[in-house]
Amino acid sequence: MDSCLMIWHMKPQSRAYRFAGHKDAVTCVNFSPSGHLLASGSRDKTVRIWIPNVKGESTVFRAHTATVRSVHFCSDGQSFVTASDDKTVKVWSTHRQKFLFSLSQHINWVRCARFSPDGRLIVSASDDKTVKLWDKTSRECVHSYCEHGGFVTYVDFHPSGTCIAAAGMDNTVKVWDVRTHRLLQHYQLHSAAVNALSFHPSGNYLLTASSDSTLKILDLMEGRLLYTLHGHQGPATTVAFSRTGEYFASGGSDEQVMVWKSNFDVVDYGEVTKVHRPPATLATSSRNLPEMDFPVPPGRGRSQESVQSQPQEPISMPQTLTSTLEHIVGQLDVLTQTVSILEQRLTLTEDKLKQCLENQQLIMQRTTP
Repeated sequence: MDSCLMIWHMKPQSRAYRFAGHKDAVTCVNFSPSGHLLASGSRDKTVRIWIPNVKGESTVFRAHTATVRSVHFCSDGQSFVTASDDKTVKVWSTHRQKFLFSLSQHINWVRCARFSPDGRLIVSASDDKTVKLWDKTSRECVHSYCEHGGFVTYVDFHPSGTCIAAAGMDNTVKVWDVRTHRLLQHYQLHSAAVNALSFHPSGNYLLTASSDSTLKILDLMEGRLLYTLHGHQGPATTVAFSRTGEYFASGGSDEQVMVWKSNFDVVDYGEVTKVHRPPATLATSSRNLPEMDFPVPPGRGRSQESVQSQPQEPISMPQTLTSTLEHIVGQLDVLTQTVSILEQRLTLTEDKLKQCLENQQLIMQRTTP
């Protein structure tokens, strides 16, 4: 980790910005709603607010006493919230550039904190295995969700503001109603910790990133898995939809940032700014549902990958057929990974052969009188 921020432009051959200022690894970033400011948190215990231009000027915010794990702007841009290994959630004023108050009921590191879409609530996720819902005005904890069996790594609000989704080290994703505090959906689809998640702006889909190296797209209306995406060569650590939902980006421990094109149903795009439907009320585990795999060809990690996404009608099928399909999907997954490994080995062999031929030519040239 190089303690720097990188900002890329989506237009081809546009200049990228590299900002230096933090004294240790950068752990989180978030653009303000207007896009005119960029907040970052770091292991150096500070938060910086940057003006994303050529100069890359920043203002330092100090109050945390340990690594800052999360930073998120309120929808009005007037304040932002941070989460830290010092077990606190802190709220700051953006333009007055000052610390406002702390929320301090977690008993272990706080991994993530987010404002609700209307800015009235704050949700936080912690290594104490809880998700806490806070009232910003009263600064009181409204409710604690304790269903996770391990550290809670990430949490965010549904675009409607009526639900939250949390990811955990127990390999699960859970969705709760913040009005009734009822568990609506439960997914156990990944084979390792789920590190991050992101709601599509329509509220119909949820994207997850896991240490099993995959991304998964969930259909919240049907309560089922739609797609599994392969691309990272190690843990996928972060993921986020664009403001329109047309694209999403993922990052991993393989030092790759990938930008994907969603290609969801066009009807969903038309409804993004009109209505946000909450997830179906299904306390369900989608562990046994079939999925579709989309591997990324080797060498194309930084290109824009397209997910061919035609929403499928739910089909009732016998358990034996479901098991057979799951087995086929699993075998295809193994085959895809095997082909990828073989291609990499073939490339290495070709490189070594080329080097041998070049060395042989040099030897012959030296021995020729």
